[in-house]
Amino acid sequence: MSRLTHVASGPYAPPAPARELTVVSADGARLHVEVHGADDAPAVLLAHGWTCSTAFWAAQIRELAADHRVIAYDQRGHGRSPASPACGTEALADDLEAVMAATLAPGEKAVIAGHSMGGMTVLAASARARFREHAAAVLLCSTGSSRLVAESRVVPIRAGRLRTGLTRRILGSRAPLGPVTPLARRILKYATMGPGSAPHMVEACARIVHACPRKVRYAWSQVLDLLDLDHGVRELRAPTAVVVGTADRMTPPVHARSLAAALPVCLGVTELPGLGHMTPVEAPELVSGKIRELVTAYGQVKEGA
Repeated sequence: MSRLTHVASGPYAPPAPARELTVVSADGARLHVEVHGADDAPAVLLAHGWTCSTAFWAAQIRELAADHRVIAYDQRGHGRSPASPACGTEALADDLEAVMAATLAPGEKAVIAGHSMGGMTVLAASARARFREHAAAVLLCSTGSSRLVAESRVVPIRAGRLRTGLTRRILGSRAPLGPVTPLARRILKYATMGPGSAPHMVEACARIVHACPRKVRYAWSQVLDLLDLDHGVRELRAPTAVVVGTADRMTPPVHARSLAAALPVCLGVTELPGLGHMTPVEAPELVSGKIRELVTAYGQVKEGA
């Protein structure tokens, strides 16, 4: 499991959950799940991205838990969820379904927000019956469905075979990230955040990302390299809003525009000037506001509340 080294104070310090539980996925993988807020409040479910953890959503949890039931979970191998031999989009979908089954009542609707690989998790599960039973609306933040390496701008040269090959080597590196140093923060900021990101935002992201075990980071990089979930976009029938930073090097705006063109019910794309890949951290109020808007428009209180 990850070494939990997230920040301990400030807006990005993870709040204490109302309750925690361990959910078992279809293949026996154990998932750490947190629930924040009142049990009878409208439900929001958060899925984080590659190398992150529930701590990534700290700002959203802190803001929304006042009047929502916020469910967040660690993807397998991340945070407090143990690593599993199974890595792939089917495992991501299985895990999301397992979390839904354990935390949502039959027929209960939730707004689901996914960042990066968390958005890909939503796309992987979009055609499944349990997902459709529970998904009231979706927010996709800084994500894509295919061609992730080919479209990445982490390597600042012209698109083509050379850039794709170099990007593949960088993102698929087996090297340990090591401690969070000034150089490490500069590298992470360049690759994943906008140039104007505040130091406390960079620090929060660096601590979360560096806590991800090297083997887990590598294993999931191979999944992302070969990702093709274009079919999942077409199957995502819930109303869906898309958010992307214009300076996102990992999943640049071309992905958001492709999603919008293929989604059955797209509520629009919000492009955030100068922001990078870590939109929930870089624009916490906006992302929380988008989730709140979706709950107001499409969510519902738990039946029988």
